[in-house]
Amino acid sequence: MKLVSRSHEQSILEDFVESNQAEFLAIYGRRRIGKTYLVRQYFKNNKKVLFCNVTGSKNTPLNLQVERFIEEVSKTFYRSIPLQKGKRWDDAFKILTKALEEISPRKKVILFFDEFPWMATKNSRLLGTLDYYWNQHWSQNKRVKLIICGSSASWIVKNIINNKGGLHNRITKKIKLEPFKLDEVEDFLKDKKLTRSQIVQLYMVTGGIPYYLTHIKNGLSIAQNVDFLAFGKDGLLVSEFDNLFSSLFENAPLCKDLIRLINKKKSGVSQEDILKNMSHSGQTKGGTVLKNLEDLEMCGFIKRFKPYLHKRRGVYYKIIDEYTAFYLNWIDPIKDQFDEFEEGYWEKQQGSSQWCAWAGYNFEALCYKHINKIKNALKIKASAIASTWRFSSAKPNQNGAQIDLLFDRTDDTISLCEIKYTQKPFKIDSTFLDDFQSKTQVFKAVTRTKKQIFWTLISAAGVQRSKHVKELSNVITLDDLF
Repeated sequence: MKLVSRSHEQSILEDFVESNQAEFLAIYGRRRIGKTYLVRQYFKNNKKVLFCNVTGSKNTPLNLQVERFIEEVSKTFYRSIPLQKGKRWDDAFKILTKALEEISPRKKVILFFDEFPWMATKNSRLLGTLDYYWNQHWSQNKRVKLIICGSSASWIVKNIINNKGGLHNRITKKIKLEPFKLDEVEDFLKDKKLTRSQIVQLYMVTGGIPYYLTHIKNGLSIAQNVDFLAFGKDGLLVSEFDNLFSSLFENAPLCKDLIRLINKKKSGVSQEDILKNMSHSGQTKGGTVLKNLEDLEMCGFIKRFKPYLHKRRGVYYKIIDEYTAFYLNWIDPIKDQFDEFEEGYWEKQQGSSQWCAWAGYNFEALCYKHINKIKNALKIKASAIASTWRFSSAKPNQNGAQIDLLFDRTDDTISLCEIKYTQKPFKIDSTFLDDFQSKTQVFKAVTRTKKQIFWTLISAAGVQRSKHVKELSNVITLDDLF
């Protein structure tokens, strides 16, 4: 396959390899996002460089990791001639350093250490050894281009990017590889000739993860593809959840407990409630919970929201990873019953109340990932602050309200957005307008804002023509998100 999209990342790699100094690049992002593919494809046919790719293995002893490392050095620099064996990372890096000194001065060397966190086994002293060899040897060689890569985003950030020891501030470039946006999925799957509505349906299941998208089959509808991927014993998306969490997080059971807890409340769960719940269950201390929430957020599974005008209190979390929400709501409850299902299970669910609730929730998550597209459609500056807002009152005569998305703008205005996912154009009637007006009144009363309020509807299927449409300031449709 050719390298599709990733133009920003490719420009970073171009600067990385063309520079006249030693470079240290950190790449991180979740499993299946395409980190390894990006690097290998980019350097695949570059005759100006030597490409040395070493990959760590999970739960593998130090001596075997070192042995495999030396074997790859042998393949790259010595045409697979057997080299002296070693048991420690110092042995391996000493051999690599000697190889770097012996190559042609016209060649640049890409050292690609993939799944680096898996190499850093307990008591391996890998970080300290890397620290020494980078600072003492490799950084002095302008032809050396080092790439550290891993799926454990939190580990890479903590131990490489924000390293407090000898690697502090040694990173020259970094790439956080994100899921594809809608326009990138459209480009990636252009040979499938899908409509934008179909792409959104697929995105709400896969979350724009490239590896999942490579399994979409020609000649099958979106519903048939989802059935194939998610509702059979051997479906890719059935076992992916457990594999995903075990590969990314040191405390995978706790992270799965947290994500399941957050999933129970579609409007989001407050940090305070999460800490209380985990404390009452006796599972772990508050500091550990907060650390794992941070890890989940860093890996793109959840998003922490600070409601408008609440800087310290009111922080809450929502799942923004579409695959995870799909798995927890559809696969997890029934995965032991797949033998009982008839063909076409997913197609039969569409339009049900459960399906509509899930689709609305995942479309909302999708919109959060396309904030910049929404800003562009509203013609507001990038400096506008995106937020959410919700208010619940203990007083029986005072209404609560929730705003799906808002933009606090620098032109003395606020755009309040209502997000709707429907299969047919959304009907704006007097009931909808009354509800929106009520939310606005509560918002104004509680926040005491004096700014002008604009109303915006973000609708997956557009809107029906009616006399009430003109009451809205803006309507955002699917085309705007692409």
